[in-house]
Amino acid sequence: MPIDFVVNSNRKEPGTGADLAILSRKETENARSYHRKFAEYAPTPLVSLPHLADYLGIGKLFVKDESHRFGLNAFKVLGASYAIGRYLATLLDKDITEVSPDELRSNEVRRQLGDITFTTATDGNHGRAVAWAAQQLGQKAVIYMPKGTDPVRLENIRALGAKATITDLNYDDAVRLSEKMAKEHGWVIIQDTAWNGYEDIPTWIMQGYATLAVEALEQLRATGTDTPTHVFLQAGVGSFAGGVLGFLAASLQQKMPIVTIVEPEKANCIYKSAQIGDGKPHAVTGALDTLMAGLACGEPNTISWELLRDYAAAFVSCPDYLAATGMRVLATPLKGDPVIISGESGAVTTGLLHLLMEAETEKTVQLRNQLGLDRNSVVLLVSTEGNTSPRAFRDAVWYGEYNDQEKNRNKK
Repeated sequence: MPIDFVVNSNRKEPGTGADLAILSRKETENARSYHRKFAEYAPTPLVSLPHLADYLGIGKLFVKDESHRFGLNAFKVLGASYAIGRYLATLLDKDITEVSPDELRSNEVRRQLGDITFTTATDGNHGRAVAWAAQQLGQKAVIYMPKGTDPVRLENIRALGAKATITDLNYDDAVRLSEKMAKEHGWVIIQDTAWNGYEDIPTWIMQGYATLAVEALEQLRATGTDTPTHVFLQAGVGSFAGGVLGFLAASLQQKMPIVTIVEPEKANCIYKSAQIGDGKPHAVTGALDTLMAGLACGEPNTISWELLRDYAAAFVSCPDYLAATGMRVLATPLKGDPVIISGESGAVTTGLLHLLMEAETEKTVQLRNQLGLDRNSVVLLVSTEGNTSPRAFRDAVWYGEYNDQEKNRNKK
């Protein structure tokens, strides 16, 4: 299947659309400052791929490699750790700038707050992040996972002391189960999607995600590159994409890059919402059985949707084979470029960029031209996860899963 896309004809200048205050420089610096208080914190690598850039016909290509984040092989811990930190700080009637993980895990604070159980729904990475953050602060976690979840991801969560189960539900129904159990047991739900009456924690999660964008801009400038011209961001519910895009819009203003939102075609709620074009978020339903398990979400985050609706340049719905292509391209680089081990959700933007610059179909040429991708482009991608599903990684990279579809990329 080819890609489908919507170019945002109603894109607004930064600050003239959805409010960017939640992702201001002050808010995102608060998040990064909190992350720095963890002993495990270090900026993840920003990897330059000059030979791939030259091959694709663009000026520069950088990939932010989140497989190195906190030893958890994915970026999600940035959101979970910050949201849990802010939640506990609120209980203490303190600002997040006044607390540290060491204080929050102290016996004094534990006696003051008592035992707290955090819960969430996840395909793996977010749940592992919640379990890690809860364990770090001496609290408990209960995790619900959708059907089809790789058992390796389940065991990675259990290894952090959390209770975790794979349900027979899709992701969105697993979220509803987590919400139900939280209400029944007095638990605290840490979910990276928002709904009416549940907005604070998803906002904090988005602010936490922005830490990687703060780092990326600093790292780019250290290479002599001011800002990227183009950024491609994956979307599940849209929290990661909204957090990074919102930060870029708030901090760069008129220098904001052209941002493209990328989703799997079997779970493309952001694309569908843009396609319908009434300004409202719309859900997609069904099994959501995409290779890109971390993006298998059918209902948009209502907070991030407004940011994406107003400031993204385009929305792309991708077949699964593009994720497999991206995994292979990053894992088997051109001579002189470094290896990046990227999972299926982390690599789809690489697969899409490769398609746009190589395939000469009506759709790829049209989108390439409308985005202005050429020899002057400086492109930033985020590999949001490493090989968090070793089986899926081997199937794609070693055994060539989906390569039959890849060979047909030049067909309409």
